[in-house]
Amino acid sequence: MKIYQIDSSARKEGSTSRALAKKLLDKIKKPEDEVTYRDLDDEMVFVSGLTESGMKIDKKDQTEHHKKMFELSDTLVKELKDSDIIIISAPIYNYGPPATLKAWSDLAARVGETFRFKPNGRREGLLKNKRAYLVITSGGTKLNSNEDFLTPWLKFILNFFGIEKIDIICADQMALDYEKSIKDAEKQIESIS
Repeated sequence: MKIYQIDSSARKEGSTSRALAKKLLDKIKKPEDEVTYRDLDDEMVFVSGLTESGMKIDKKDQTEHHKKMFELSDTLVKELKDSDIIIISAPIYNYGPPATLKAWSDLAARVGETFRFKPNGRREGLLKNKRAYLVITSGGTKLNSNEDFLTPWLKFILNFFGIEKIDIICADQMALDYEKSIKDAEKQIESIS
């Protein structure tokens, strides 16, 4: 199996979402599995300077920023396509996703690569038969509450790409009872077969 692990926390040291994602990886990874790791905090670029809808800019009109943006986009799409299992760790920041995770989704959403438009105008995800694990953490936000704009958005994006098998591991409301939140998340990881 090919496992694609994506960390999106702005914290490198002491990040709970990163630590739980590592525990999850250690739990599901077999010795023969291949892991591709991406830290979105290291080299994310934001979609900007587009001249038309979609990620289309004629090569002759591309700036150096555009070239870097398309190069990273191509890499992210390839990593997604090549994977069987995707692990995404994400803390809830101000009720939503980290900016780098939103940027990742913008760069990974490519017509004809990760989704397509059908003749009836509906969208179809092209990344079928993959499984995703979401490791979601929060200080005070309850997972799937009306204040959680990360979890439903991330599930929607993955469904948009065609990824429908999604499991969630959460350590939410850590500010209220950190030890309980971590133990609950570790139990969720242990229960994965």
